Amino acid sequence: MSLPLMPKATAVWLIDNTALTFEQIADFCGLHSLEIQAIADGDVAGGMQGLDPVAAGQVDLEEIRRCEGDPKRRLTMIERDAPQPRSRAKGVRYTPVSKRGDRPDAIAWLLKYHPELTEAQISKLIGTTKPTIVAVRDKSHWNTPNIKPRNPVHLGLCGMAELEKAVQIARAQTGTVHAPAAPAEEAATSVDPPAPPTDGAS
Repeated sequence: MSLPLMPKATAVWLIDNTALTFEQIADFCGLHSLEIQAIADGDVAGGMQGLDPVAAGQVDLEEIRRCEGDPKRRLTMIERDAPQPRSRAKGVRYTPVSKRGDRPDAIAWLLKYHPELTEAQISKLIGTTKPTIVAVRDKSHWNTPNIKPRNPVHLGLCGMAELEKAVQIARAQTGTVHAPAAPAEEAATSVDPPAPPTDGAS
């Protein structure tokens, strides 16, 4: 079932301008009835401007009136002929502006501890470009003196599961078994941490 573009703002408007039950509003907006109760009490979305779903072309006023007269009815969204936006399945991930300055450090860490990763994999993993990766590798990056290898998981540029998957794929493609050992503070989130040394006893 499709939902309004701004569910909470729509709920605010419906609470203020209709006699619909909390259950009807919750069903239409994809929220829990307790959350609708909290909005009505002012505990949630306080001060939020309501969004008129009629003016937005999401529901007919006649439909609202019919549902007001029968609490068992449920509001129905107006079907749109316009194509719905599709999520991007490929391409470089978006990186928040606040974290973009950390990418060279993440690149340096990946190049040092997971050299089996390709430039394309690194680019997709942390949302960077191939020229930047090359510049960090060749130490021609404008900020080279200040670049310090830091785990991209710690920096919030990717998730541990994503890193592990990328490394597994890279190792399968290159036949690499182990990556260079990461420093102690990185061991908790490094893929395949080094095995403890043996005492040589047989």
